[in-house]
Amino acid sequence: MTRGAATPTWQVLDGDCLDELAALPAASVDAIVTDPPYGIDFQGEHWDGRSIRQAAGGKLAPGDAFQDWCRAWASLSLRALKPGGHLAAFGAPRTAHRLAAGIEDAGLQLRDTLMWLYGTGMPKSRRLSDGRTTQLKPAYEPIVLARAPLAATPIERNLERHGTGALNTDACRVEGRHPANVVLSHEPECDAGACRPDCAVAVVDAAADRQRSPSPALRRISRLFYSPKASRRERDAGCEDLPKRVLDLFPNAKRPGGGPTTAANAHPTVKPLALMRWLIRLTTPAGGLVLDPFCGSGSTGAAAVQEGRGFLGIEREAGYATIARARIAHWAAQPPEDLAIGGDPA
Repeated sequence: MTRGAATPTWQVLDGDCLDELAALPAASVDAIVTDPPYGIDFQGEHWDGRSIRQAAGGKLAPGDAFQDWCRAWASLSLRALKPGGHLAAFGAPRTAHRLAAGIEDAGLQLRDTLMWLYGTGMPKSRRLSDGRTTQLKPAYEPIVLARAPLAATPIERNLERHGTGALNTDACRVEGRHPANVVLSHEPECDAGACRPDCAVAVVDAAADRQRSPSPALRRISRLFYSPKASRRERDAGCEDLPKRVLDLFPNAKRPGGGPTTAANAHPTVKPLALMRWLIRLTTPAGGLVLDPFCGSGSTGAAAVQEGRGFLGIEREAGYATIARARIAHWAAQPPEDLAIGGDPA
């Protein structure tokens, strides 16, 4: 996995990230882009609750255990990062403060919090009498952006020595505009002709249109932020020969005529490639190496090879590692598709 290789190389390691990160050479990766567990006991998955509390010793309250665990993996991630290398980590609104604190406690410098906005999603809430619930519907995910301390100043010297320390702003401009810390996603049911009324893109454009701007481009302000949601085709590409498993993204939802569906890629939290490609392009030097300690179904790896970066993933769950390898191999063999932020829904 060398910088500047003609064909990006990639690898997915089997194992717990705390073990595998400790075995990596120091200062060997250019950036980390990852979607770690959120510590919210998502659908009762052990990797999002029980395993985290056990890794923290099993004696801390859930919030404290999650923060302690984030500090542990972020400390090892800092060791693997080159000086000035960036880390971008997704979080959940109610535990992102613990994620940020753990990353900062590990020694990384907090630089920003990006917001990924979308309309899809169901409230993970109990429905009580008289129209009451216990939670709101999710419509965004924060992305903590942090940086390893520089080894040399001014920053130009760090860039010269290590190739890291700055964001690739020009590579991420949309219609000439400076990249922002907000990204939107269409609903899967949207098309080029119309959006669902609750689509985040439509809401933003409607607000801009109410200002009665004379410029159509300004009324479609969403073009500066838009990223498509992961379609079923995108989720399953490369997994055609894998067995299908149950996929139940909304277990509490009432569906007419049935229960959960099945899919070859049954990972419940697949991120869209356009968004992951944009984050990799923003944080990782051209030809650099991207690390994802929580590889999951391989979206970061698929995006990395599409962006011409090397990729190293770590995944503890054997089933997800198999899916990740199939998806990354598929996208590594494809010419880069036009998935740039700023486009229209497919």
